[in-house]
Amino acid sequence: MRSSSISSIAIVGLGLIGASLLQALRRAAQDAGMTIHFRGHDPAFDQKDVDRIGTLGLDCFEPDKQRLYDSDIIILAAPVHTNIWLLDEIATFAAPGTLVTDVSSTKQAIDRRASRLGIRFLGMHPIAGKERHGYQESCDSLFRNKTVIFCGSQGILEAADAKAFMELVSLAGGNVSVMGPEEHDRAVACVSHLPQLLSTALINHCCNDIPVSGPGFATLTRLAASPWHIWKDIIETNREHIGEELRAFGNELIALADDVEHKRMETIRNRFDSANTLHELLNRRNSQ
Repeated sequence: MRSSSISSIAIVGLGLIGASLLQALRRAAQDAGMTIHFRGHDPAFDQKDVDRIGTLGLDCFEPDKQRLYDSDIIILAAPVHTNIWLLDEIATFAAPGTLVTDVSSTKQAIDRRASRLGIRFLGMHPIAGKERHGYQESCDSLFRNKTVIFCGSQGILEAADAKAFMELVSLAGGNVSVMGPEEHDRAVACVSHLPQLLSTALINHCCNDIPVSGPGFATLTRLAASPWHIWKDIIETNREHIGEELRAFGNELIALADDVEHKRMETIRNRFDSANTLHELLNRRNSQ
């Protein structure tokens, strides 16, 4: 770890991702011989939750905003719109120059708001998760060998504290990648947001025939279990890119339907061959 070691991290939002980050970053810090004080808050917690999150490594459950935000790094791990709203709170209570990051699935909207408020912001998106949410589902291995995308200006990416934090995430097992906020939102609209909406649409479309469905259908509709309160913010803050991907995929379905109706079997076979090759590459990547 660099000489500009991090001594304190605040995590706002202690659900699946926030609590998993807590455990993963604490483990990484301990492995590196670092001592980091972790404080956090979640407005949904009762005393039982506060006691249990302490067993997962939180040093202090801190409802006082002044003390909560008195940290080297602030991680916003709430839903997207809540994270954006919290930036105004941070601008009021955190010391100028504090590095703020988040785990939101979209980056352009929150990056723009942080810029307007003059907050040093390093967007973070761990490409990891589960269908079930809550700190009860959290674990320190959730991000191991998973891509963690960082989005920030060149100045932020080259800052000592940002580099130290990205290194800590890497030590926690994340495969760190860097891209711009717009590039990020366009990419995740394709490989994350589109699959979610397709899974949702498919199970609704096939609702009358679910009794005769098999494991293949269950696999393809796994994402249909995802909660609306998470996806509402994602769709609202990335609607342009998601709309483009849905329309493009719709055109693919229309073309495929035309091939099927006109018995263009060689064209359909080429689609299968291409899909088989791409799936093999995907499995190879995920097994690394």
